[in-house]
Amino acid sequence: MADEAHAAARCLFDLPERAPRAEGGRRCGLCVQDCVIGEGERGYCGLRHVREGRLRHLAGTPERGLLRWYRDPLPTNCVADPFCSARAACAGHTQPGLHNLAVFYAACTVDCLFCQNWHFREADPACSDTLSAGELANAANEHTYCVCYFGGDPAAQMAQALAASKQLARRGVVVCWETNGTAHPRLMDRALDLSLATSGCVKFDLKAYDDALHRALTGATNARTLENFARAGARFDERPESSLVVASTLLVPGYVDAEEVGRIARFIAGVNPAIPYVLLGFAPQFLFPDLPRTSVRHAEEAEAAARAAGLQTVRIGNRHLLSRDY
Repeated sequence: MADEAHAAARCLFDLPERAPRAEGGRRCGLCVQDCVIGEGERGYCGLRHVREGRLRHLAGTPERGLLRWYRDPLPTNCVADPFCSARAACAGHTQPGLHNLAVFYAACTVDCLFCQNWHFREADPACSDTLSAGELANAANEHTYCVCYFGGDPAAQMAQALAASKQLARRGVVVCWETNGTAHPRLMDRALDLSLATSGCVKFDLKAYDDALHRALTGATNARTLENFARAGARFDERPESSLVVASTLLVPGYVDAEEVGRIARFIAGVNPAIPYVLLGFAPQFLFPDLPRTSVRHAEEAEAAARAAGLQTVRIGNRHLLSRDY
């Protein structure tokens, strides 16, 4: 049933129904989907295809990024903002007059049926305008304090994001990421290195701990996400003055309850109990339009479960979205 729902959702936007596994095809290997793409096929994210036996990139390279960007004045509503630095002078919310360069990548490595930013699927990589890493870096000016990559997800275009980040880091820009954590571990390590060096952070979206639930909600296993989070979290203490890693979970009514949050929180605490954990209210979106907004009771029970699991810092991130519906 879930597989059928994901296939139908992807057909709406002419995306492959599932990750290709073509015999004798070309392996991509850049994310958890590990596509093996046959002649004339596209990879799961829609950005890679095979023509004349060669793996080609429609976008996601240093030369071509499928994205849009905008200047988001600080302080902004960044999920990780309360933890971006323990040194108040370096925190984003203490930088009025400066801005975050918000980079919205128009591709993703999973297929969340509740996606809060689903409109990225409408971008056509074959005919949409793209930006090179240099052009994106040049969007920064003297008022740019930080950059944050989200989407969609930067995992689908990590080569582009990493190339831009190296240029931005040289200009003194703080580099942050909001990701589902599905990129190849080598790429995630490079992203973490850039955040470590610039006082930025990597915010992992841990959608579920139970793999079957994760597959039902996103169409993908969470094994790579948990692996990458554990690798990143093991480095949390390398920069004790600020939070290098932050976790968040969207509280989807009927799916991600306090019990599931407790499982996620025990996993996080097993990596490092000091890692901040943010619980986010759900608003009806995409293919879950008939669900209610997360209730206050749901959020507070989840918060209590996360604290009981041993986490030191737990926060409900967007209380303004919470309801009294259940």
